[in-house]
Amino acid sequence: MTHYPTYSLETDQIKVTVYPIFLDNQSDPDEYHFLWAYHVKIENLSDHVVQLRSRYWRIIDGFGRLQEVKGPGVVGEQPVLNPGDSFEYTSGTPLSTPSGIMDGYYMMETSKGDELMIKIPSFSLDSPFDRMNLH
Repeated sequence: MTHYPTYSLETDQIKVTVYPIFLDNQSDPDEYHFLWAYHVKIENLSDHVVQLRSRYWRIIDGFGRLQEVKGPGVVGEQPVLNPGDSFEYTSGTPLSTPSGIMDGYYMMETSKGDELMIKIPSFSLDSPFDRMNLH
């Protein structure tokens, strides 16, 4: 398992930190199957309660092909974060190329009913099988 840099971004006092992990033991380069896990930590640095309602991901492979993933919550949950709370989860994505990039956003709602678009930082998916890291 190869670890990569950590990526962080703060929007409206909600901090999102992501670190990707290439899963070499579950990848098969000969079959153009490259698998990553990514660990996400969401921290509520604000003074109000927020709930994560939905997610949107853009996954772009090494050829520039776009895959979009959207839906309610994350990993089957719509966590509520009180001020100072954090929520962490791990998910994954396959690619047919040895490199790619991901980004996106979470839609959150405050206890007052205001919607917040919380940006997820762009992060590279560069496997050891990529001859030249482009991201």
